[in-house]
Amino acid sequence: MFRKLVAIEPVGLVPAALEKLEDYAAEVVMYDDVPAGDDAVVSRIADADAVLLSYTSRITAEVLSKCPSVRYVGMCCSLYSPESANVDILYAREHGITVTGIRDYGDEGVVEYVIYELVRHLHGFGTRAWSGAPREITGLKAGIVGLGKSGGMIADALKFFGAEICYFSRNPKPEAEAKGYVYLPLDELLVRSEAVFCCLNKNTVLLHEAQFGSLGNGKMLFNTGLSPAWDMDAFVKWLDGDNLCCCDTTGALGDASLAGHANVSCPAVSTGRTAQAAVRLSRKVLENISAFLSVAGK
Repeated sequence: MFRKLVAIEPVGLVPAALEKLEDYAAEVVMYDDVPAGDDAVVSRIADADAVLLSYTSRITAEVLSKCPSVRYVGMCCSLYSPESANVDILYAREHGITVTGIRDYGDEGVVEYVIYELVRHLHGFGTRAWSGAPREITGLKAGIVGLGKSGGMIADALKFFGAEICYFSRNPKPEAEAKGYVYLPLDELLVRSEAVFCCLNKNTVLLHEAQFGSLGNGKMLFNTGLSPAWDMDAFVKWLDGDNLCCCDTTGALGDASLAGHANVSCPAVSTGRTAQAAVRLSRKVLENISAFLSVAGK
């Protein structure tokens, strides 16, 4: 059992899971707002030996160095790699601090958002029909950049509606080829596709000026990641053409001021944060805590 567990910000757990935390720590402290910088994070952690956070705050090496009691950090958000994490995992490893995160809890809502935006703009529901006349997803040339869990789910949903799928990832995926998805180098994918869906890890940038040149005009670009998949200057220049970008959050867009751009659709809502996703998130966060304590107690 932990001596003191602190959630330094709202972490999205359902009420039953919040109550369950009492079984894992002698003292549980929950904060209902986001800390304003490192000093506030240090103050909130204080002498706690366990910390929870979501994706809206950071725990840096400097923070951890000032909180020597910490032995466990639970990320109540996606963890794909140390480089993309909002916790300094490398420092934590060097100092015997365990950091856990979760995956695959909010993808269903993201897929629904993508289909919603695509259908809305292709048919012209409440906006102009992107191709001039209403059209279906059937026959749409769709390019998926990053065929992980969410990218794969988006590809499968688009295929169900009759889209022609090509994809780019670090390596070709035999399971994708078996579904009829075609692997293409990034620039070839951008030239071919009418709509491109970026499904990349946080802080992964693949679209630079040359890539936007390959993408060209008259295209639709979706970003379902937590950060921009592009260089901002090149993106803004491309956006000013006859193009459309759809992102659910301003974090994915990269600049909140662009949310009002005529060629941007951004509801500024995390579409992966559904009631069902909260249940999945809560279960996985508690499983991580239980697994750590089980090992630590041996």
